[in-house]
Amino acid sequence: MPDHEFPDDLGDGPNDGLDVRRVQPYEATKAYRCPGCNQEIPAGLGHMVVVPRRTPDDRRHWHTACWERAERTGVRPQ
Repeated sequence: MPDHEFPDDLGDGPNDGLDVRRVQPYEATKAYRCPGCNQEIPAGLGHMVVVPRRTPDDRRHWHTACWERAERTGVRPQ
């Protein structure tokens, strides 16, 4: 995955401390495992990347629907 600049304007909302970015299908060059459903995100599928600001090496790739559900319910796997 290429290096990207992540916005730092998330404020005090539910994503505070996280940088969240949409990965376009053409950027998705490898497969990942979604922590929301434990299913594969295949290469070429647009999805979300979530990066903790304090520990950027702990970034996770999520299916868009899984991330939206986690945001809505407030439940995120560790």
